[in-house]
Amino acid sequence: MINSLYALILAGGSGERFWPLSRRSKPKQLLRFVSDKTLLEDTIDRLDGLVPKEHILILTNVDQEAAVRELLADFPEENIVAEPAKRDTAAAIALAAGWVAKRDHQATMLVLPADHTIKDRMAFQETLQTAVRAAEETGAMVTIGVKPTWACPGFGYIEQGVAVSLKGAGAKNPLFRVVRFREKPNAELADSFVRDGNFRWNAGMFVWPVSTVLSEFNRHAPELANFISQLRAPNNWDATLRDRFQNLPRISFDYAIMEKADRVLMVEASFDWDDVGGWRSLAAYLEKDEKSNAANGDVTTLNASNNIVFNAGSSKIALLGVHNLIIVQTADALLVCHRHDAENIKNLVGKLPPELQ
Repeated sequence: MINSLYALILAGGSGERFWPLSRRSKPKQLLRFVSDKTLLEDTIDRLDGLVPKEHILILTNVDQEAAVRELLADFPEENIVAEPAKRDTAAAIALAAGWVAKRDHQATMLVLPADHTIKDRMAFQETLQTAVRAAEETGAMVTIGVKPTWACPGFGYIEQGVAVSLKGAGAKNPLFRVVRFREKPNAELADSFVRDGNFRWNAGMFVWPVSTVLSEFNRHAPELANFISQLRAPNNWDATLRDRFQNLPRISFDYAIMEKADRVLMVEASFDWDDVGGWRSLAAYLEKDEKSNAANGDVTTLNASNNIVFNAGSSKIALLGVHNLIIVQTADALLVCHRHDAENIKNLVGKLPPELQ
């Protein structure tokens, strides 16, 4: 156990991509669809033996706070914090940096999304240990890059530079300087990234000394740095969170800090990784029949192929003469859409009655 290591788990989200199974109050990380645990529980479990529970901050939002607290009933109550307003990842990480710095200014800090699927815990921890070692030895901000398996236009990319060596032996993962971060590309550009071989998927995982991230906030985002200072003041946490957070700039951490920081390194992940971004991605975890119909249970089909079916309701589902559809049934809603329209589900949700969103 590394006692000077803290972790932020980002557990917000809008619950749109997996509608109708997910809702605003129950987004992807609170669902059980790839194992018997939620994605949030799996994320916490992966840190076992690396970060003590009392050093883990779960950051959620007011819509999901009750569900997170109910799910994590045995978790330190004060380690679950709800953002009072949606302000993107720069404000979220500033809040967490203040939380950690208030406890240990010399700590090293991890930032992890709550909604990714990773099966190889040992390789995951080895990758993080290399990142922690790199951050502590160099004082740099470190990100985790995943070697692309296909030219996905839905992910951000990291362009890697020269290799970096650490002192001594034992680093099991390749380490590189970061040339630049690239936003989600179009399909043609994503294909060129993969063919180039010098790009990695940006997994949204970071490691840094707290002193380094505080310095970067001071240099590049003074309004957020001032917010952190107020959070750290004695007896000022609750009031600052309540009164200041909602007025912070709505900006991503990549854009506010990472793209401007001078010292950024990337550790290449040795673990399996999937962000399970929508129903099409989930199909890989479901049973398939001889016609490539993927389902979480028994479905009767005739002349039907390449469909994705998730039945969380009690009714029987049967498919006749349909192809390339997504069918999701819950107790109060039914989704039927073409596979190629899956990215537009989030636009559909806004048209629904509030009680179904």
